[in-house]
Amino acid sequence: MSLSALSLASILALLGGTHPAPRCTVAAPAVVTAGADSALLALHASGQTFPDFVAAAKARREGWVRLADSAIVDPALVQRAKAAGNGWRLLVVAIDSCGDSMNSVPYVARLAAQAGVDVRIVLPTAGRPVQETHRSLDGRTATPTYVLLDASGAERGCIVEQPKVLREWASAARAKVSLDSVHAGIRAFYAADRGVAIARETVEMLEAAARGGPLCDRGKQP
Repeated sequence: MSLSALSLASILALLGGTHPAPRCTVAAPAVVTAGADSALLALHASGQTFPDFVAAAKARREGWVRLADSAIVDPALVQRAKAAGNGWRLLVVAIDSCGDSMNSVPYVARLAAQAGVDVRIVLPTAGRPVQETHRSLDGRTATPTYVLLDASGAERGCIVEQPKVLREWASAARAKVSLDSVHAGIRAFYAADRGVAIARETVEMLEAAARGGPLCDRGKQP
């Protein structure tokens, strides 16, 4: 069955809806970091702010500018992010040509700006080591890759490529339908979700880090 032939409602039903309930059970951490990582701190410091990244974007420029201007995050999520404490840094490996980056980074950046989280973006040329140690659910290096650092520079969380509900669905769908159909489902999800899933997952990552919880929940293989 081709996902491109399904209605949007059917695609979203397969994805579990646009507003999945928070998940309390997590997979084993993908990365374990014992303490502060000066390389990650240096990489974060070298990155661009989100406004500077958008200003420099060439590929998908219209989409980046539109979402940078229009992205909205639920105030309740912002308050939860603030309650997770201060001093967080978020390192993002992204590239302007990537649709997943364009459809999620603006919402994460808006949340971070409102909650006081310092976001910096680096390109894959500089961020490749981060991608290598934070691979996608099916083993690829991917953009965007988000790595959460605490005030000391210790790694405390990650999100790789897509919101969890989407990456689990896409990982399973790649073995069943054409790549075009998978991409159609991904586009439909982003159009309907409007950043809700990635903003919620970012907040849950902050909350887990504040509790000393798992570092990185990549999701479950199909």
